[in-house]
Amino acid sequence: MLRLLAIVLALAQVGATPIPATDVTAAEIQATLRQQIANSVTDMPIRTVNAGGHHVGIGLVHRPKGFKGFAASHDKVTEVYQVLEGSGTLVTGGAMVNPQRRDHVAETVTQINGPGVSGASVEGGVSRRIGQGDMVIIPAGTPHWFSEVQESITYTVVRVDPERVVRLR
Repeated sequence: MLRLLAIVLALAQVGATPIPATDVTAAEIQATLRQQIANSVTDMPIRTVNAGGHHVGIGLVHRPKGFKGFAASHDKVTEVYQVLEGSGTLVTGGAMVNPQRRDHVAETVTQINGPGVSGASVEGGVSRRIGQGDMVIIPAGTPHWFSEVQESITYTVVRVDPERVVRLR
């Protein structure tokens, strides 16, 4: 799935002036995970780059066992999850319960996943358990929510930002 994303992004750049590649090493991912756990942070951006007319970000999300988070929907940013370890029940689609627009200057909006809505949960969506090695593509505008975290789950997230709403980092 990541290969498919890379091919699509590469085709979008045919004929364009090449831009340098950006590396995110396993050591950076592990250091980010240690920092997240130490500071009780669930979602941390590692890098957001200009990928030739659009931004692409790499982040790391860690949710401890039993985590009761909120639902989200991002107006402009598509997310691709790849589970590194753990498992949880992810709900996508449906309708968000008690949706609230996020403040346009909030760090989540400016540095992580752009403008959007947060809510208490999702009703009527597709529910599936995801675990190590699984990948999920969540298009912009799609409500999503972990209804249960069976065991601490850690996943990388690739954020495709065609309108460049998230700051470069």
